[in-house]
Amino acid sequence: MNSVILIPARYQSTRYPGKPLVDLKGAGGTAKPLIHRSVEAARRVAGVSGVFVVTDDERIADACTRFGVGVIMTSPECRNGTERCAEALAQLHDPDLVINFQGDALLTPPGFVEALIARMEGDKDALVATPAMRLRTQEVRALQAEEAVGRVGGTTVVTDAQGYALYFSKRLIPHLPAGALDEEMSPVRLHVGVYAYRPEALDRYIASPVSELETLEGLEQLRFLASGMRIAVVDVETPPFALRELNNPEDVAPIEQALAEAGIE
Repeated sequence: MNSVILIPARYQSTRYPGKPLVDLKGAGGTAKPLIHRSVEAARRVAGVSGVFVVTDDERIADACTRFGVGVIMTSPECRNGTERCAEALAQLHDPDLVINFQGDALLTPPGFVEALIARMEGDKDALVATPAMRLRTQEVRALQAEEAVGRVGGTTVVTDAQGYALYFSKRLIPHLPAGALDEEMSPVRLHVGVYAYRPEALDRYIASPVSELETLEGLEQLRFLASGMRIAVVDVETPPFALRELNNPEDVAPIEQALAEAGIE
């Protein structure tokens, strides 16, 4: 399949303005901007025909030009990464799949994306695919502690018997009765924010209204479910290191530690 990776990136992040250009040190101590490290992570994925950064900001575009990645400019009116990918689609040469690789998820293993491509190759009914992984019980307890003080620590997902999403939430789902956390691995599946779309899905997405659940949860993928499009959820193996994202300045040190633990220069 002709699969293209797009990395949506915007400068005006509410929680961390300018974060795509924040320097992060790798295992060897070399500092590179977040967007550069995200591009390097995307380029480790096998079987894709190209990697592009999709942005509306010239500062990000200039930085990308300096380290040699293609840039697709889009409108500042795009409300989320899926809308940005949909707008960029017109500038691509008829891909079979568009991969939305989150610009702040630089620790995403390449195998996660490769698993999405394989699912879409084998399941012609799937218009969208996204990965999820089982959380360790200690990780669930940490999320429960975050919820108890009013903070959101991750997005979880539940599926039907065929592996299609029933719902995504920033709250812990499903309900965990007594004994549900007695094993090392929990029943809770953490959603990893990477997506594979068929072009038809992107066209239908931008033609669909913003749903109430999408607004309440702050989760762009819920528009697919609200408009009747199924999302295939691909189970992936939980990596030995934490999949941290850069959302706030205090995330820099833990991400640099995770880069060191993963041996990423």
